[in-house]
Amino acid sequence: MATHSPRWTLIIGGGLIVLLLAGFLAFQFSLYALKEQVQKALGPQGEMQDIRVSLTGVEIIGIKIKTPFTESGSASAWPAVDQLRAERILLVPSFFDLLSARITLQTVRIEGVYIAMLRTKDDQIKVLPDLFETHTSVAPSENRPSSEKIPSITISKIELVNGTIEFFDASIRTPAHKLRLEQIYAGIDKIKFPGFEGFSNINLIGVIKGVQQDGKISMAGTVEFANKELGISTRLRGVDLMVLQPYLIKTNESVVTKGVLDLDLNSSIQKGKLRAPGTLTLKNLELASTSGTIMGLPRSAVLAVMKKRDGNFSLKFVLEGDINAPRFSLNESFTTSIGSAFAKSVSVNFNESLGNLIK
Repeated sequence: MATHSPRWTLIIGGGLIVLLLAGFLAFQFSLYALKEQVQKALGPQGEMQDIRVSLTGVEIIGIKIKTPFTESGSASAWPAVDQLRAERILLVPSFFDLLSARITLQTVRIEGVYIAMLRTKDDQIKVLPDLFETHTSVAPSENRPSSEKIPSITISKIELVNGTIEFFDASIRTPAHKLRLEQIYAGIDKIKFPGFEGFSNINLIGVIKGVQQDGKISMAGTVEFANKELGISTRLRGVDLMVLQPYLIKTNESVVTKGVLDLDLNSSIQKGKLRAPGTLTLKNLELASTSGTIMGLPRSAVLAVMKKRDGNFSLKFVLEGDINAPRFSLNESFTTSIGSAFAKSVSVNFNESLGNLIK
């Protein structure tokens, strides 16, 4: 029996080599299939400098999705020149799924990315409309020829490295107010396209650009895109109040010339019901006018309270509402909640000061 061992060893070893070679060839085949899917998904507005197939995945260099122009040659309603730019994107697939109609990507790593986001006047968030809305607006897949069916895509993990996001908010003013976030490092897992079903873990850190100083932002939690449910904690530190002014100050109120904001917010949406308790802190607030109001309160009363607290003013508030209600407005809910908490806090401090004066 021992004399046959070398023979069986060679047979088994040769079989393993054949299997490994077959697996390697299948993997390479799946990578080229993924390359074709990427080129198709970019659409007419997409372009890239190069796309490479390596031993581990597909590497896309210099990708861009431009904002389309109307038939008359004018720019569309999208507020930025590009919807997306990225220096490099690495796609690492699961080749077993690529051999079927289902695509599973183990990792999508996006480096040096720029993303434009738009919040419309009716509070709708739009990201990459040429990529996502084109797919979601067409007829259901069962009614289309098999050659035109949208493949099911599952992404285990998406990583953003050194990213930039420009957030254009048309819900608070026209033209849209712009917030710019830089140095973004973010991760999100368990994404299913095109339905976006199931909860995904999300985390993000970055810098909020300001006029006089830059602040920091961090977010962590879970989100279910299909049903619009989430549980996210948001933390802002040292944010220039001038760039957030439209969210806190009404148009006819005093203009902020200086100030810093800190914010802690724990947001939860379940079955359309929003509840978000938070703490907001204002520091070193300065206003342009010597009269008028801020958050519905007399300017003099607000500054007096802040002076008493060494230039700092903190308040607790709660955002609540039904996001599916036709008249629900997140902006109005936020300003109302902040204004109410602000008035209560100022009133308490005024009464305390009055009581001390009487004594």
